Amino acid sequence: MGLKGVPAHSTLSDALNQRDWRIYRALAMRLIARARELYVKEPMDVALDTTVYALDSTTIDLCLSLFDWAPFRSTKGAWKMHTLLDLRGAIPAFIHIGDGKTADVNVLDILPLEAGAFYIMDRGFLDFARLYKLHQAGAFFVTRAKRGMNARRVYSTATGRTTGVICDQRIALNGFYVSKGYPEQFRRIRFKDPDSGKTLVLLTNNMTLPTLTA
Repeated sequence: MGLKGVPAHSTLSDALNQRDWRIYRALAMRLIARARELYVKEPMDVALDTTVYALDSTTIDLCLSLFDWAPFRSTKGAWKMHTLLDLRGAIPAFIHIGDGKTADVNVLDILPLEAGAFYIMDRGFLDFARLYKLHQAGAFFVTRAKRGMNARRVYSTATGRTTGVICDQRIALNGFYVSKGYPEQFRRIRFKDPDSGKTLVLLTNNMTLPTLTA
């Protein structure tokens, strides 16, 4: 770059402060779009032609005396980063940085939705009203059920237990308010990992895929 020496940190800081952050955001999004085009035919372990995203968060601890703009607890600061990862090529398609107190479910309000795509997320993102908006956008979600979920079985599909799928059901939510948030039926799959013996209860709005645990 024609620099005779390593610039001081303050020089870089001053240069960045004089430029609009949206320049770097636009550049990053342009590079991400180009990278995703290169990996669009990357094979995955499941036979899906559509995009599959994984959504999760990580909390970065900070020293509160140095980062007083990031309060988290009485003696600790933190900020939280939510990342939406395109599983073909493991490319981030969306990143949101907020304070450490940001609830995971709130990110669903600003998440870019793609019709036909799958969004895989943990039960920290389980909010039925928000998931119903995702459903109305034509996207599919796969998440984990919380214990004590108040729901009733509507229909059961025959399963081959050699695959680890214990049950495959259509269910509907009980309770006035929660059923208002998600008024339609969705799918509950109970799966036992033959290797670890751990049982997972998965929820999805995709009713047609023959196996979501392959």
